[in-house]
Amino acid sequence: METSLTLRHFRIAIAAFLFAYIAGAIAFMATLNAGPLDALYRSTITISLTGIDKRPESAGGEITTILLIFGGMAIYAYIAGALVEVVARGVFTGAWSERRKQRVIDKLDDHYIICGYGRVGQAVADEFRIAGVQCVVLDFHPDALVVAKERGEHWIQGTGTNDGDLESAGIARARGLVASADSDADNLFITISARTVRPNLLIVARAADADAARKLLRAGADRVTQPYATAGNSMAKLVLRPQVAAFLDIVTSEGGPDMRLEEIEITPGSDCAGRTIRDLRLRRETGALVIAVRRRDGSFDATPSPDAVLDIGDVIIAVGADGELKALEELFAPRQAIAG
Repeated sequence: METSLTLRHFRIAIAAFLFAYIAGAIAFMATLNAGPLDALYRSTITISLTGIDKRPESAGGEITTILLIFGGMAIYAYIAGALVEVVARGVFTGAWSERRKQRVIDKLDDHYIICGYGRVGQAVADEFRIAGVQCVVLDFHPDALVVAKERGEHWIQGTGTNDGDLESAGIARARGLVASADSDADNLFITISARTVRPNLLIVARAADADAARKLLRAGADRVTQPYATAGNSMAKLVLRPQVAAFLDIVTSEGGPDMRLEEIEITPGSDCAGRTIRDLRLRRETGALVIAVRRRDGSFDATPSPDAVLDIGDVIIAVGADGELKALEELFAPRQAIAG
């Protein structure tokens, strides 16, 4: 705010100088019957405080000269003060840095926006970094922004409830948004704002309890997570079903063997659309194992049979090593992508 105010003062000073310069030339033309070039010359040497060639021949010319000299002195003093303030606050370097940072963000495409860079937001950013996904952090807390800078994140000082801040974060080109503020009310407003700007945007929000989760879903969030409930469930599984928990930990983190979960959507351009799992011989051809299918209507087939037909819009969930999952993705890739 102070930076923009200082730049505004500097622009006002320049505008005042130009106004006085032109007004002085017009006044000399009127009082001394001088031509345009002579009037501009006299205005130039007068406002620059270098003196004049000779005394004006009329009282009007003398008054104009006096006023122009005093006006020039006042404008120069104002400009000098504005320049000192600009340099002292590093406005020029700061503005350049902001423009450079914004240009980098403007080049991002198919990225994610993290609104709220607390502990949850930082954990989300870590997972994005592991997956090789670009993201932009949107937060207004100085401490959070310091951490974002230290971690090398793309960041913007602002809030997800402001349409201008969302636009600066590239919401028009984003793949999804994470509302991870510490306040349920903030996440609710972030969700509403983002959904209004991008009706088809994937939005995942954080909620402290079930009541807040229901409100976030009604506000337009596609998915809602409750960190405290999730942590409690994970701790209970570790106690009650430790081997199941160990397996889930392996396939959902980078800390275990070369095995992870992946989801692949069946698009219209895929040759696999309309065929069964048995026909495609997915296990034999890729090594990956399909463990679930999310149908286009939103229902889940948690134990798909080999004769299950995979239709356009379905999403298969598979487990396997990186190479196996890559082979599976290539198998389901659209024909145009394969040809390219």
